[in-house]
Amino acid sequence: MLEFIRRQIDVENDIVRSLDEALKDIQNPAVKGVLRGISLDSLKHADMYASALMLLTTAPKALSQEQLERHRGLVEKHIRMEAELIEKISSMLPTVENEKVKLLLTSILEDEKRHHALLKQVLEIIVRGETITEDEWWDIIWRSTPFHGAPGG
Repeated sequence: MLEFIRRQIDVENDIVRSLDEALKDIQNPAVKGVLRGISLDSLKHADMYASALMLLTTAPKALSQEQLERHRGLVEKHIRMEAELIEKISSMLPTVENEKVKLLLTSILEDEKRHHALLKQVLEIIVRGETITEDEWWDIIWRSTPFHGAPGG
């Protein structure tokens, strides 16, 4: 498992480098935006793999009650922000006539929905205040990740 994760970090970083290099020559804003989004997802995936690696190889440091409360407040704030974005985009989408813009907004909406669900899971874990199991971390990391780290996601 550890070797798999280390290889995936390298793959994701290769995707980021490749896309970032290609983006220099792309003029189409829709294509550029989508490819930049994929690059950022790959950067996120590399960070998530690194977090998984740390979960498997180090003992977690206990958080103080103050840190837990700060984390809870941050997550709750972002849950509210994501909910507002979902509502705004959802109400705007039916009025969009440009198919390219509609495609981009739909993609953003799906990301926001995944973020919202993921943040709710994180909040549940913080509120629960229990030690999270390895299986729970993997479930959180992969359930909301399209293509589960494969190229294109």
